[in-house]
Amino acid sequence: MQLSDTSAIVTGGASGLGAATAARLAAEGARVFAFDLPQAIATAESEGTQVPGVTYLEVDVTDAEQVHDAVEVAAEPGPLRSVVNCAGIGPSARILSKRGVHDLALYATIIQVNLVGTFHVLALAAERIAETEALEHGVRGAIINTASVAAFEGQVGQAGYSSSKGGVVGLNLPAARDLAQFGIRVNTIAPGIVETPMLATVSEEFRAGLAAGIPFPQRLGRAEEYADLAHFLLTHDYINGEVVRMDGALRMAPR
Repeated sequence: MQLSDTSAIVTGGASGLGAATAARLAAEGARVFAFDLPQAIATAESEGTQVPGVTYLEVDVTDAEQVHDAVEVAAEPGPLRSVVNCAGIGPSARILSKRGVHDLALYATIIQVNLVGTFHVLALAAERIAETEALEHGVRGAIINTASVAAFEGQVGQAGYSSSKGGVVGLNLPAARDLAQFGIRVNTIAPGIVETPMLATVSEEFRAGLAAGIPFPQRLGRAEEYADLAHFLLTHDYINGEVVRMDGALRMAPR
């Protein structure tokens, strides 16, 4: 599937993995619509990191009505063929600690953003992709969701995050099977430790310690490498229903 002269949606598109992916898809000639929260878009604008040619839309992925309206905007120039779900949060809290039980509202919020938000975009975008003209072999589009190695080896304090990302992994195959009749592929990327704005605030010593635990290459992943993998999965028409780890063979320890 070619991306040039098609529309693409990238959630969390104002920073980190989403920003790198939006830039890569735009470079391939796609009309990219980056969904993100107002403050994230404003920060990207003030820091001069917005990608030329990318349209930024204020969208809370947990709000189905907002997602619907933004998908309509992205689909209007047509044809909408690509979606990459990068929006997510990763608060850490133990189920039970000296401070008491895990904040139940926080747990629900993590699930809402990382899992329910992903489903909102996947389902509502799939509805529009299914209306596009089929290409060779019935191809209409592709959707990529973002999980994490924490879906498989969640660490202490990652009960909420691992639950949400495990849900994204569980969603992958049934989504691919459900949408096969419409010519829409679904794959998931499970990144390891990637250098994103969230890690920019920690010390070099701490970052070096993280990198030391990765078998090879012994460094943090790069957002551009995620973008490369997303582009590959979007354009390779015979990869479907797969969860691809991008982690340098990392297997997370308990803590």
